[in-house]
Amino acid sequence: MIPAPRRLAGPRRAAAAPPLALVLAAALLAGCGGGGAGKASQTAARVNKAEITVHQINFVLQQQRGITPEQADAAGAQVLQRLVDQELAVQQAGELRLDRDPRVLQMLEAARREVLARAYAERVGEAATPPTADDVQAYYDANPALFARRRVYSLQELAIEATPEQVQQLRAKVGELRSVDAIVAYLRGASIRFTASQAVRPAEQLPLASVQAFAAMQPGQAVLNATPRGAQLVIVADARDQPVGPEQARPAIEQYLLNQRRRDALTQDLARLRAAAAIEYVGKFADTAPAAAAAPDGTASAAPAPAAAGTLDPSDISKGRGIKR
Repeated sequence: MIPAPRRLAGPRRAAAAPPLALVLAAALLAGCGGGGAGKASQTAARVNKAEITVHQINFVLQQQRGITPEQADAAGAQVLQRLVDQELAVQQAGELRLDRDPRVLQMLEAARREVLARAYAERVGEAATPPTADDVQAYYDANPALFARRRVYSLQELAIEATPEQVQQLRAKVGELRSVDAIVAYLRGASIRFTASQAVRPAEQLPLASVQAFAAMQPGQAVLNATPRGAQLVIVADARDQPVGPEQARPAIEQYLLNQRRRDALTQDLARLRAAAAIEYVGKFADTAPAAAAAPDGTASAAPAPAAAGTLDPSDISKGRGIKR
């Protein structure tokens, strides 16, 4: 925790700490000859005829987390050396005329489009209304498996490489085999490749769609999920309660709900732009034009995201496909 500023003698109080970005900028400017009455130089280094500025260094530093004001000088020096190397590479690329290479031009254009699209998404997201205290409490109450009845799971996982037919056979075997050792012996006997691992994961690190399913599982139970390369077998070796109170959960819930509202705002604005734009699919893509499904509010809804790999199927648990140790 950051200690509260101490009260100074007399009526004056300690000034609020400046933002880290300003501290970094001030430290870098001071290191580049900014002291005295003269105007601070914005140049940090010269590489042949090109200049590297303090603004460039500060921009990179702002993208990095965990840098304290005390680390500003050392971090800025490291960033500067990387920028020097980058500038040398850029200059050499120019000498080789790589900026005229068709593949490089495509990459530059793709990067430009990505930056502009991200800037547009951030601008739209800025209009999202932050969640209220009631919104946060409602989400907390609606998700006990994440908070009030949160659990931390010790998991055993088998990533299995198998054909769809082998997965079906294994699915039938899961209910018969009563231990991890028995499953491993079966896989080896069938010459099915697999890798085993162990993990400790709290509820919030599970796929959101599977949190309730895990909450219903007891130690020793398992579930099998199909994957593009075969299947994943997840066994709950142990589970212990570790609840989180409303105040402790509040910052994470606020951020989650705000991010969700930003995504919703972006989806709605993109739907508006699609509706107003003249979009024509040509050639072999003419028959693949997506059909925009109308959402309850009349706007076009975005296609649902594909299910995350390893998402548990609650029906497997309800059918009692458990493995007892």
